[in-house]
Amino acid sequence: MDSADVRRIALSLPETVEKVAWEMPTFRVAGKMFLTIPDDETSFAVRCPKHERNELIAAEPAKFWVPPHEAGSAWVRVRLAELEDIDELRDILVDSWKQAAPTRLVDTFPHTD
Repeated sequence: MDSADVRRIALSLPETVEKVAWEMPTFRVAGKMFLTIPDDETSFAVRCPKHERNELIAAEPAKFWVPPHEAGSAWVRVRLAELEDIDELRDILVDSWKQAAPTRLVDTFPHTD
């Protein structure tokens, strides 16, 4: 998997648009950012409530981390090389998208649980 897979899945989500900000690709729904592809495109950053983020990092530190300058945010970074498969990538992106999307979109989005 690579950043092209991240971009393809993100843009397949309803009303998602890509916009360059801070010299990197960002992805937004209804004007709210839910994904960035920073640095050398070997990772991506998604929305994640802080309490969940700490649990993710503790459980899988090779996969999830937060750079010091983002410690106060509700975001987590994910290393692409550590993902199990494309389904895990999709689940992470959809979860972040749902945190940013308006209720009208989330309510019509197919549930996979």
